Amino acid sequence: MKTVPLGPFKNVSRLTLGGGGIGQGWGETSRDEAMATIHLAIDHGITLLDTAPLYRNCEAIIGETFDGKLPVDVKITSKCRLGSPPPGEVAAKLSQSLDASLSAMRLDHIDLFFLHTNICDDDYVYAVRPDRQNVFATSWSIYSENFIPTMEKLMSQGKIGHWGITGTGVPRTIIKALQHTARPAAVQAITNLLDSVGGMRNFSEEATPRAIIETAVGNNIGVMGIRAVQAGALTTAIDRTLPPEHAEARDFALAAPYRALCREIGEDPALIAHRYALSMTGVDTVILGVKNREELAQCLDAEAQGPLDPALIRRIDGLGLRSSPSISAPDTHSDAPNAVR
Repeated sequence: MKTVPLGPFKNVSRLTLGGGGIGQGWGETSRDEAMATIHLAIDHGITLLDTAPLYRNCEAIIGETFDGKLPVDVKITSKCRLGSPPPGEVAAKLSQSLDASLSAMRLDHIDLFFLHTNICDDDYVYAVRPDRQNVFATSWSIYSENFIPTMEKLMSQGKIGHWGITGTGVPRTIIKALQHTARPAAVQAITNLLDSVGGMRNFSEEATPRAIIETAVGNNIGVMGIRAVQAGALTTAIDRTLPPEHAEARDFALAAPYRALCREIGEDPALIAHRYALSMTGVDTVILGVKNREELAQCLDAEAQGPLDPALIRRIDGLGLRSSPSISAPDTHSDAPNAVR
């Protein structure tokens, strides 16, 4: 497994094992299979595990797997779904979330602690579910005046190494956060051939994930790519029932020419989608949403095969699939803004 720098970290693996599948949130899998998948990931050189309380059983399974004794060089992330509580409650909410994650994983610190909600300007009104935006979005004033100081305090206490943000919210505000005086160590950014945020998109503006990645790179911020297969839209078949108007169902239909191209060249769409994500400029590590060893093995194969040939990337881009479709029915995982699959 190749390793690269990620923000302040000198070496992390090009693949990160995400917690959505391991936590039994992306389809059926057993606890034993989840633990076996974690061990297989470590055995093949994956050194970063991306967890969150919202990923169902993920953190408890991490705790069971390692009993608080992580292998050498393995790093852990977790997240807090902060939203926009009263300013006086921010520090307590973040600390309580972190303490619960540490307890579940049987650890005394984590390496990266992410804001697990969107960031928006104080007067911003979302196009989808504006009545719930205080749950899924953090206002700029809370982010800058309360969230960041709390992260700095947790770092000084030795409970976290660094902090990061998700890059799936309103693009201009994410970019503002990446250019702010106090910058995150890493951002989790959409990394797929559609440039699609899918069902996590609650804003009406054009999604610009590549501009977010470029801004992060320009400010020495690590980039963790998410949604390489766009929640199944870039696979042979989506493994759950969705209504036709659902964002992921619409992306699956949009990607029909991509699947046809993969059939033409005799390749699996999911494998090529992961290789495409790994080929994207500025992306340090790609987070996997796998739920078992079989799915993980394909991703390991994708990394081992290396970046796609530039000519194939041009053919994929030439399909004209990178667009900004209108927002639609939200993903069932949309309250977890960086569900990574």
